[in-house]
Amino acid sequence: MCGPSGSGKSTYARRLEAAGMVRLSFDAELWQRGVTEVPPPAEVRGEIEAALRKRLLALVGAGRDVVLDFSFWSRAMRDDYRGLLAPWGVVPETVYLATDRETVLARVRDRRGSHPDDFVLSDELAASYVDHFEPPTQDEGPLTVVTPS
Repeated sequence: MCGPSGSGKSTYARRLEAAGMVRLSFDAELWQRGVTEVPPPAEVRGEIEAALRKRLLALVGAGRDVVLDFSFWSRAMRDDYRGLLAPWGVVPETVYLATDRETVLARVRDRRGSHPDDFVLSDELAASYVDHFEPPTQDEGPLTVVTPS
């Protein structure tokens, strides 16, 4: 999954999960650790990333299909995960939720912090996430662009 906070990644990822994929969610891991504010402390972020990478490789090694419910906001982050999976012969598909800025910001503004996919962000932080997001391109590999209706 790929898109800024509020783009619809988790909703889409849960559909894939219901169809049989294993969903790994950075936000769910934060929530389970009692972290309810973002961005999290760097140490916590590092611990979660290491745990999710380990789990991803174990699942791939077991032949499972996995959806990573992360923002993958930068090409560098996406390339890093492609490199992580390359030794396994996995060519990941990027599913990009191309939701317009106004919709994303309105969705984030409506959040109440009631569950792992509902982190409250300040207007400034949400806008920064949208404005600094690097949309994926075809030259990165398999890409599906979802434009919510």
